[in-house]
Amino acid sequence: MTQRAKIDTDGSEITDEPPVVHHVAGLTSAEVAERVARGEVNDVPVRSSRSTIDIVRGNVFTRFNAIIGVLWVIMFFVAPIQDSLFGFVIVANTGIGIIQELRAKKTLDSLAVIGEAKPTVRRDGVSAEVSTSEIVLGDLIELGPGDKVVVDGEVAEADSLEIDESLLTGEADPVVKKPGDTMMSGSFVVAGGGAFTATKVGREAYAAQLAEEASRFTLVHSELRSGISTILKYVTWMMVPTAIGLIISQLVVKDTNFKDSVARTVGGIVPMIPEGLVLLTSVAFAIGVIRLGRKQCLVQELPAIEGLARVDVVCLDKTGTLTEGGMDVTELRALNGSDEEYVRKVLGALGESDPHPNASLQAIIDAYPDAEDWRCTESLPFSSARKYSGAAFSEGDGESSAWLLGAPDVLLKAGDPTLTEIDHLNEQGLRVLLLARTTRELDSPDVAQEATPTALVVLEQRLRPDAADTLSYFADQNVAAKVISGDNAVSVGAVASKLGLPGAENTVDARQLPSEQAAMADELDRNAVFGRVTPQQKRDMVGALQSHGHTVAMTGDGVNDVLALKDADIGVSMGSGSEATRAVAQIVLLNNSFATLPSVVAEGRRVIGNITRVATLFLTKTVYSVLLAVLVVCSQVEYPFLPRHLTLLSTLTIGVPAFFLALAPNKERAKPNFVRRVMRYAIPGGVVAAAATFTTYLIARSHYSGPGALDAETSAATLTLFLVSMWVLAIVARPYTWWRIALVATMGGAFLLVLVVPWLQDFFALKLVGVTMPWTAVAIAAAGAALLEVAWRWVDRRFPA
Repeated sequence: MTQRAKIDTDGSEITDEPPVVHHVAGLTSAEVAERVARGEVNDVPVRSSRSTIDIVRGNVFTRFNAIIGVLWVIMFFVAPIQDSLFGFVIVANTGIGIIQELRAKKTLDSLAVIGEAKPTVRRDGVSAEVSTSEIVLGDLIELGPGDKVVVDGEVAEADSLEIDESLLTGEADPVVKKPGDTMMSGSFVVAGGGAFTATKVGREAYAAQLAEEASRFTLVHSELRSGISTILKYVTWMMVPTAIGLIISQLVVKDTNFKDSVARTVGGIVPMIPEGLVLLTSVAFAIGVIRLGRKQCLVQELPAIEGLARVDVVCLDKTGTLTEGGMDVTELRALNGSDEEYVRKVLGALGESDPHPNASLQAIIDAYPDAEDWRCTESLPFSSARKYSGAAFSEGDGESSAWLLGAPDVLLKAGDPTLTEIDHLNEQGLRVLLLARTTRELDSPDVAQEATPTALVVLEQRLRPDAADTLSYFADQNVAAKVISGDNAVSVGAVASKLGLPGAENTVDARQLPSEQAAMADELDRNAVFGRVTPQQKRDMVGALQSHGHTVAMTGDGVNDVLALKDADIGVSMGSGSEATRAVAQIVLLNNSFATLPSVVAEGRRVIGNITRVATLFLTKTVYSVLLAVLVVCSQVEYPFLPRHLTLLSTLTIGVPAFFLALAPNKERAKPNFVRRVMRYAIPGGVVAAAATFTTYLIARSHYSGPGALDAETSAATLTLFLVSMWVLAIVARPYTWWRIALVATMGGAFLLVLVVPWLQDFFALKLVGVTMPWTAVAIAAAGAALLEVAWRWVDRRFPA
């Protein structure tokens, strides 16, 4: 088909230009250059990452870094360098955080370039794809189904153009656009095609600021991050009065050496701060981004890694997710005595009539060549809502005809005998389209009524080779999979059965679903496969599942999935999907592999499980530090530790182990109530550690006397605190693997080395004096460890997670 024509009301032919020749040429190269020089370019921020300056600022200028920085400066003037080691640890931690986030930024930026949609812009009469940031004011941008409107503009050309503006206006019904109508950035094409002229670009565009905020690399809006923020808020409240009391106690009440009092005061304040917790959370997320990036998975919103790990229902679109995008025509069945050769001509003409074919029509185009002497006089693009497309033709012999191609159970009346034949095909997992001849106008709302069935087009869908394993993985992890498709329910069920989906034998036609949310949610809980689902129903189904307390992930690649993807807790888009789906999804699978999802779930579980472990370590230290300070203030004694002692203990029992534990494999299923689960262990752990340590300290104070008594008392208390903290680490590290045992043993060996090497004894001011008190310290620590085991098991029973 080389040319299209429209028939005027008097029967005369109005000939349009062939589709490849445009009557609007767009800007010239010179005009583009002028606009670039004037700065009239679509200058929008890189979508997936925050700037280097923001990363450095976010890691350096924190509340706790400020507190520690002030204390570090004070220590430089009043104590030896070994009492300032805690400051060097903070510098190292901050540096690690910056480096890891910059690595994550590099990964995200490179993946964003790969996954970035490139609009088609017409310049000098030639259409070409350009980067979104290269669009200039006045550019003519072409549109097809699934394309996102990237800047504001005015329609210049429209061919049955239907735009969905629901993400901006909340209005669910598509809006038909005609030349002269306005276009809003952030909307997308659901049917037809056309072109529009850019009238607002860059930050002036309606959705630019919204898109910048929605897709920025971020560490917020997750239970993990908000939980840690809550914990840090409470820590600050506890720390301030306790630190003030300690300062008064050590500097005013106790009449000792001023510099030594300052050092011990700082030694009491510094360990109250869980300074490494935020760092390790950031590092765990950043490394998760890098690991997933290597698997061609673009995480557009960082907490999505955590979010997918918490999902208990995953809704899957069949086409493009369980099946590959392409299809093959396997059979053509003529109906009602139709001539098969004539039907082939009709199908060839229908294929040529749509400049933006979907996967089904593309298979027909591949199978049936265009009839050169047929001309399209009117077309009706495919819409997910109506489930069919159509076109009217002027045939080569002067005859004219109008045709519909789409879902048989939509085009045929209930009870039609042809539907029985179609059901048998659907049961084999085949997709069937009906070609029907209509005598009505294509723009008539009842165009499908009285249409004459002419032929069945049987399509075979290509199953993704990895889909069965992925569904099996979700079943093993107690994540319910729901297949939600616009296709025939029986056909969808047959595909799901081939892939081994539990419950695939019970399929539901979504047209029979109740519209009331509670009743719909009950049906969704009972069944797993749903066909003939409209785009709005997909959105309603996600909301219904969420109303039953489910955390829902939605996968998809077509424009009919956009609304559901946006409303789901986690939206997952295929890299080959429409621009609109990629724009609203939190996770984009650039390799189009559904099998990547288990990796995302595993990464999220690793982050959540490991951060829960290390948070317990950090907050146990905070609890025992606050309690020790309170006990010291109440008892009016010297604080037992210098900063160097607690730097050593923190490094061996928390800092180094936490770094390994935060990045280790972890397949535990994600659980809610992060703050509660952490504090139910940290509080008893901190109480036991503080009680055991202070008991040893008081006994040592009555045991030792003389000039070196305080050093000996400190050494005994340090030994008890180290052993109890090591037992906390040993509990947190369970279940044991060889490397976890090696990690705990190495930390214990490092402390033993400090106790036996003379220059390390001097450096850390640790020297055990005599035999009685050191063994007493060990005995008290052993009792504390036993009490820890009892307390944590009681907590498990009394406050289950």
